[in-house]
Amino acid sequence: MPDFHSQRLHQRIEPDRAVPNGQKTRSSTGIIVSYTLLTALALLFIAPIAFMLVASFKPDDLVLSQAGTIQGFIPVPASTQNYRDVFDRVNFSQFFLNSILITSLVVLAGLLVNSLAGYAFARLRWRGRSILLLVVLALMIIPFEAIAVPLFFQITLLGWRNTYLAQILPFIANAFSIYLFYTFFVALPKELEEAARIDGASTIRTFFEIIVPISKPVFATVAILTFLTQWGSFLWPSMVTIDERVRPLPVAIASFQTLPPIQWGDIMSFGVMMVAPILIVFLAFQKWFVAGVASTGTKG
Repeated sequence: MPDFHSQRLHQRIEPDRAVPNGQKTRSSTGIIVSYTLLTALALLFIAPIAFMLVASFKPDDLVLSQAGTIQGFIPVPASTQNYRDVFDRVNFSQFFLNSILITSLVVLAGLLVNSLAGYAFARLRWRGRSILLLVVLALMIIPFEAIAVPLFFQITLLGWRNTYLAQILPFIANAFSIYLFYTFFVALPKELEEAARIDGASTIRTFFEIIVPISKPVFATVAILTFLTQWGSFLWPSMVTIDERVRPLPVAIASFQTLPPIQWGDIMSFGVMMVAPILIVFLAFQKWFVAGVASTGTKG
């Protein structure tokens, strides 16, 4: 009489033996085709960044002459002169610090404000909550260009033009970020909060000590999306900034491209130093970003 473990082992391997060879072949072929297509798409998206990185180390006359050829992706000859030229021609350090300051404050303040708003919509019950939630959802479909001019006049009347405040304050509260937090919080088990209230914890304490520690994926998702949007923002900074003292990188590189003499190697170097922080942030929080996108897309 066969023992229990032998029966379990037989049950596990029996389905594999029952799969026809033709079906296994089709499955393997599908996997190969999928990976081939994904690899081709990955190379398609990586190619511009790779070309920009390689071109940033090449002499200016080779950047355009080798564009569109295999030689354009070969870093020969290589030199760091282009990077030194960028720092010599413009105040790159000031632009970089401006972008770091503005983006960091928008991300950090946005995480606090939008998470509290999303928690209030998802877990608290108060008069007018449903109507205000519909207003937040409606704001998601309004493009920023539609409110840029009225917002510009308001900033000018307040005397905030050409300041850091004008580039930070209007972007802290974000309807899409609130919605992401809302969809994540609304699916959390209520037993966690009920246990905290029984222990005498207030709503704020429950949020920061119970909800926040288990919500790292959605916080990482919102942080990355906010960082990407704010770091690459061009329209609004070009409207409210006048001098280099508060000008961020996107506006600075637009001016740098027209600064005579036009050196494409220097422009590529500027672009690399502007894109590098985005890649670093994304790679550092990639795991949390993927988990956050999956959770906010399936919950609620």
